[in-house]
Amino acid sequence: MSDQTHSRGIARRSFLATVAGGVTVAALPRRLLAAEQPTLVTSIRSLSNPYHAVWKTGADAFAASIGLNHVTLVSEGNSEKGIADIKAMLAKTGGNMVLNSDPNDTPDARPIVEACAAAGASVVTQWNKPTDLHPRDFNPFYVSHIEFDGIASGKQIAEILFKSIGGSGGIIALGGQISNTAAIERKTGLEQALAANSGIELLDFQVANWKSGEAYDLTSNLLTRFGDDVKGIWAANDDMGTGALEALRAEGLAGKVPVVGVDGIKAAVDAVRAGEFACTVTSDPFWQGGMGLAIGLAAHQKKFDAAAEPPDHREFYGQAVLISKDNVEEYYKTNVEAQPKLDWTDLWGRVTGPIRSV
Repeated sequence: MSDQTHSRGIARRSFLATVAGGVTVAALPRRLLAAEQPTLVTSIRSLSNPYHAVWKTGADAFAASIGLNHVTLVSEGNSEKGIADIKAMLAKTGGNMVLNSDPNDTPDARPIVEACAAAGASVVTQWNKPTDLHPRDFNPFYVSHIEFDGIASGKQIAEILFKSIGGSGGIIALGGQISNTAAIERKTGLEQALAANSGIELLDFQVANWKSGEAYDLTSNLLTRFGDDVKGIWAANDDMGTGALEALRAEGLAGKVPVVGVDGIKAAVDAVRAGEFACTVTSDPFWQGGMGLAIGLAAHQKKFDAAAEPPDHREFYGQAVLISKDNVEEYYKTNVEAQPKLDWTDLWGRVTGPIRSV
């Protein structure tokens, strides 16, 4: 306890010297060490990723609504950097901090949670964690873990893709990082859909690491390799899907070879409107960015006792929304043209159930 007390009383001069030494944070608020108010911290992969850019927008909106400082950390796909930046923020705040983290990779969640618990900070994780890591094991600091059913999403977009190409023909598929929970689950959903649709042939599955540039290069190569046999493209996220779409455009195939993805980023929604994407599925990153902080802050401020909450408030699936030609115009009006208006006090309103045991 004496170490934590000392950390909370860190001298402003020492803090400024540390900042001058090059701590890798996206923004450092002036009142970072204000003991009476926790600092809200978001840890995500990259602001060049449209999905995480919207996540930050949601986090900023929540922080602004309650007048608290908000810091965004970006790992740029480097797990060591992501973990080190979080530990640096824990040291600067003395643990008076709420973290909403999308760990870069599944194993990263454990050191992040352990560091927060040791410092007395409150943490919510999303998407990625080992199956043997549970919020209940780190009460009350590890408040919740949020996922979206990747198997269901991967299967749903595959089935819509198969239908859009008439139920038969060859497809190519682009996956996320190999050890990433969402990537693994979405691929499993694709495999389930393929097993139930014998008329569809998976020509090749390639890992594009969630990145549009890698997806563009891979798709270009696969189009050269398989030619007219490629009737559709399944992508585990929209950023890769839009990379694939650019490769199709270069070949004059946009709108002729349908693409599907996950995340609901603006480029994908635009592509659904244009008939180039058959669909996308959104987990609503705006909600994820703000609500992850809202849940963590409510626990940090003792508005509820995390240890006393039911299992489906500790590890739960959030609500995903399919965006297809049937509802894309309405979605565009309410979520793209306008910033969503959310009730940040409705902590559990989008819980669809506890995460399945694996």
